[in-house]
Amino acid sequence: MKKIVLMIGILGLVAFGMASCERDDDNGGTGNGNTPSTPTNPTDTTSTPTDTTATPVPDGWVDLGLPSGLLWAKCNLGATTPEGYGNYYAWGETQPKNEYTWATYTYGDYDYDGACHLYKYNTSDSYGTVDNKTTLEAMDDAATAALGTGARIPTYDDWVELRSNTTGKWTQQNGVNGWKFTATNGNSLFLPAAGYRRGSSLYDVGTNGNYWSSSLLADYPDDARNFYFLSAGSDMRGSLRLSGFSVRAVRQN
Repeated sequence: MKKIVLMIGILGLVAFGMASCERDDDNGGTGNGNTPSTPTNPTDTTSTPTDTTATPVPDGWVDLGLPSGLLWAKCNLGATTPEGYGNYYAWGETQPKNEYTWATYTYGDYDYDGACHLYKYNTSDSYGTVDNKTTLEAMDDAATAALGTGARIPTYDDWVELRSNTTGKWTQQNGVNGWKFTATNGNSLFLPAAGYRRGSSLYDVGTNGNYWSSSLLADYPDDARNFYFLSAGSDMRGSLRLSGFSVRAVRQN
């Protein structure tokens, strides 16, 4: 019952190893291209802060002036620099591993007839017992496990907010290809093109980036939503939960 997937939108012409496993998102918010539209809530750069008691931004986090007040981690989970690739995680798993397949995935598998069975985060009885969980719980969040309470993997809406309130572009930082978000407050966030893991192999390093959200793709629950980019642009899409993708954490200040 494995479904055939067609890529559409700006990434529809890009052929690579995961093409048959990915779905373009049905709603990526505003500004899905290289240069998103004018931020919906731009920072007022003409005002002068007077509150000297404001909580400082903790080390390792970036304040992009987002409407939600979310801070974004400077580095990928498992990396020590913004350009570091860091670790790769299957969706809902909190530790990296050597093999990324259904056979090694915590919350699902395939039987001999090619039918997918999900053990958690399932919205369709075609995949087994339905629990209608669509957002990762803290116990299944790699960012919470690594960084503690308060840190988490961004939701789909968090990614939309980031993309809608910054300008994004493909660039190179310290010799590493990646995607850079620049906010109206002058701060920026760099995501390296770390590729992805499938099976025991690492693919597309330096040519694309794949970053998990904590949100299930409810119409196809064997997939979860992720932010994807390459030199031609960026998009939100759905990808198989077994895939080894990068994680960039968020937290409230």
